[in-house]
Amino acid sequence: MLWARDRDRLHVMTRDAGRQSVERYRERMRAAGFRLVQLWVPDIRAPLFPRECRRQSRLASRQAHESEVLDEIEALHDDEGWTA
Repeated sequence: MLWARDRDRLHVMTRDAGRQSVERYRERMRAAGFRLVQLWVPDIRAPLFPRECRRQSRLASRQAHESEVLDEIEALHDDEGWTA
């Protein structure tokens, strides 16, 4: 059974009903011009994540062309219209 929230009430959904609901949602999104993308990203909650970030940052900082690359990224970025 799946739980679904419908406005202010909670109700139980069968697996088939849940799948159908998801498929309807995906169809609406496709019709609106979107496509589903699934990808794996680093788990920032993992205990070793901070250590790995520091390791990679140190490696990058030792590269002779690091400042050139960062300057190029800064020059090319386009954040017009983005809000936090």
